[in-house]
Amino acid sequence: MFLSADILVKIVMGALAFASLVTWTILIAKTFELSFIRRKLAASLKKIGNAKSLAEAKLALGERSGVLTALLDAAAHEEQLSAGIARDNSIKERAASRCAEISRAEARRIRFGMGMLATIGSTSPFVGLFGTVWGIMNSFIGISKAQTTNLAVVAPGIAEALLATAIGLAAAIPAVIIYNHFARVTKTYLELVARASGAAARLLSRDLDRAQASGLGRAAE
Repeated sequence: MFLSADILVKIVMGALAFASLVTWTILIAKTFELSFIRRKLAASLKKIGNAKSLAEAKLALGERSGVLTALLDAAAHEEQLSAGIARDNSIKERAASRCAEISRAEARRIRFGMGMLATIGSTSPFVGLFGTVWGIMNSFIGISKAQTTNLAVVAPGIAEALLATAIGLAAAIPAVIIYNHFARVTKTYLELVARASGAAARLLSRDLDRAQASGLGRAAE
């Protein structure tokens, strides 16, 4: 049916087949990516669970890289830049702003490819329908040229046209299902990122309170 279809219908079918390939490629790639980074972040959070300061947490993580390391570095950097500033709340606000930027950047990064899934899921049925309409139109033109309404004459052309709709649905349905799956998985991962941001904020708060208590102790002496 594909080989005997009109050239435009062939192009539509080929584009839909490529879209389906992109969908399954994203599924495989993001499944491995999300599984790896979720385990890595969960393990990193466990490692710093008993840390008393930012320095101790960074030491516990060692050479590990990732969003938690970036959050700890941002909090520590803001603490260093704000040395000598008496208002601890302002330091916490600035550190929270830095951590929010990192969290948003991580959210954008982890959602990469999901826009493509949404586009494929929403447009593939209509692209397939366009191929079907074009193929049926050619079939009716063939009827007028053959000057006959015999079903045997028009059935092959109509079947070829309907194949485009079938391929469009075959591309769209998995894309929608996979998009919804990754939306749930991504939400779970971003909750872990929020926990990491909260952990960095708590460690910074402890450092500031410890420094304030130390300063009060020296003043009392």
